[in-house]
Amino acid sequence: MHKRYLDCDFSELSNISKADLLDALRSSEGRILLAETIGSVQPMLFNITNAEFAASQGADLLLLNMFDVSQPCINAMPAGISAQETLHELKRLTGRVIGINLEPVDPGFTPGNQEFWSIKEGRLATADNARKAVALGVQFLVLTGNPGNGVSNSAINCSLREIKREVGDTLILIAGKMHASGIQKEAAVNIITESDITEFVEHGADVILLPAPGTVPGITLEYARQLISHAHQLGVMTLTTIGTSQEGADVETIRQIALMCKMAGTDLHHLGDAGYVGMALPENIMAYSIAIRGKRHTYARMARSINR
Repeated sequence: MHKRYLDCDFSELSNISKADLLDALRSSEGRILLAETIGSVQPMLFNITNAEFAASQGADLLLLNMFDVSQPCINAMPAGISAQETLHELKRLTGRVIGINLEPVDPGFTPGNQEFWSIKEGRLATADNARKAVALGVQFLVLTGNPGNGVSNSAINCSLREIKREVGDTLILIAGKMHASGIQKEAAVNIITESDITEFVEHGADVILLPAPGTVPGITLEYARQLISHAHQLGVMTLTTIGTSQEGADVETIRQIALMCKMAGTDLHHLGDAGYVGMALPENIMAYSIAIRGKRHTYARMARSINR
């Protein structure tokens, strides 16, 4: 399929191949917005999932954080949906391509007292969990870390190698960190380097994840541009992320970050799940979307029927 993701209907996206999905995303030239949500918390609209709410504001892709592949749970789903059908039904309700986070925890890390974010077996970045994700209907995996969970770049590489062998022909693999994730030596500009990007690509990453300029100390527009250029030279796309609660900032801040990400050259844009908790503020999803592609494409994504 040689069509921009911007113009795709759900009937074209529901069972799209990995190769065609990558091509559709690349053809959209930096105008794709990914919204991260948490399904295990109280939804902002109580009886409507956070994923549906994010989709309604213009998000093109949906990323589920803290999703346990062994115990699938998304609050506010319609009654009678089995655990195994949870993501298939969410795809049907939203008309969006859906992915999940899996966390490559460093084996030498000693966890702190982070009860909310604390890791569960079904969220670890393992080949077994990747297989379960495929069976559940996931179309992309993000190998990254929640706060304080001890996700290191070396652990990401180990998980990438294992998961690439298992599901690399089926799922898009996105790798990188939004913040230090408890590894202090990988904080600020050391969150990701050019050598990290090279290793991620060598181990199977299709898309490199890095903090958006202005979201992490030291991640400037110039540094992000340097990293993105390096990734592009290696033939992969990039995803800039807001994973530092600034998805709950004022609209003007969101617009500034969005335009810096565009200037840095990223292919995909991410808004995190901590507006309050569970998803970005809805007005920020729309503001970010309009900033990177204008009202026409934003409203088209919002208005396009899932029955098309």
